[in-house]
Amino acid sequence: MSKQGPTVPITRARLLLVLALTVVALVGLYFLIPKLAGLKATWGQLRRGDPLWLVVGGALELLSIAGYALLFRTVIGRGVPRIDWRVSLQIPLAGIAAVRVVAAAGAGGVAVTAWALGRAGMSSHVIGCRMVASLVVQYCVYLGALIVCGAGLWTGLFDGGGSFAITMIPAAFAAVLVAAVLSLALLPQDVEQRLQRFASRAGALGWVARRLAKASNTLGSGVRTAGHLTRQRRVGLLGAVAYWGFDIAVLGVCFHAFGIVVPVAVLVVGYFLGTLGSLLPLPGGVGGVEGGMIGAFVVFGVPASSAVIAVLAYRAISFWLPTLPGIVGYLALRSTVRRWRAADTKHASSRLRPSQPPASTA
Repeated sequence: MSKQGPTVPITRARLLLVLALTVVALVGLYFLIPKLAGLKATWGQLRRGDPLWLVVGGALELLSIAGYALLFRTVIGRGVPRIDWRVSLQIPLAGIAAVRVVAAAGAGGVAVTAWALGRAGMSSHVIGCRMVASLVVQYCVYLGALIVCGAGLWTGLFDGGGSFAITMIPAAFAAVLVAAVLSLALLPQDVEQRLQRFASRAGALGWVARRLAKASNTLGSGVRTAGHLTRQRRVGLLGAVAYWGFDIAVLGVCFHAFGIVVPVAVLVVGYFLGTLGSLLPLPGGVGGVEGGMIGAFVVFGVPASSAVIAVLAYRAISFWLPTLPGIVGYLALRSTVRRWRAADTKHASSRLRPSQPPASTA
């Protein structure tokens, strides 16, 4: 990781690229979706949204960011003197800015976070372990909600209905993922040493074995760390619930702003299926997330025009509202890292400076 900045820097060119691709995505949504779905009056309906509810949505989005900062402080920043509450907010905000610039499901945010943690004095092994632990906590909430709501919709426990393909298949897939992730905790703690010994005798396969050794050790220790923190009942782990819950609430408020009622379970499943669009190589998932959510809600029986206006209003809040604070957070984080670097340099020079002889007395 670079000492000057993250391996995925936020440059003016990248920011302009984000802006250009966002404009292209919005233009496509403006011209293409209404023509395909017969929704020529859709964009006119955007002006009829209740502004009070949209303001409430903005407040909920800020609470979602605060929830993530709480989780970050609890899982990743614990016990590190340099990572106080201020820095615990700066790093997630900087990660948001990086996600807007770099595609691949948040790779930019991971790079910025790892860089900042390294400059805070955390070793690469600890960084990997704690970031995996944070992801495990986050996505256990994600997958757990998908399992409960998907199965509840299929069995009729929750209102909203939905076909087997849109309810039970995602729920079953989520259950398999949860089992696979939790099984990583069963990996022996000396698995890295075992694979390293195998690598020394494996010839051409040694390169693969060595990388599997490091990856499996990081994944296993991260899952065990998440389990350890859960058993300790750390209150800050509820930040994961707040992070997802308040963001889903923003989507629900946007539907409400246009007079649309969507059952809670449908809202949760449609939201999580839509977020899979962030895996597409688009900055911040612009276009992919919108299309995924709109498609999911239409399958659940929500009118296409209603799904389009609510989802676009939601994305306007969830994407654009955190962007400016994210850029401010990134700039503030770089300033913080410069102070850390100056302090480290001063400390190193003071250790190398020869001690002064005692002053002579008259």
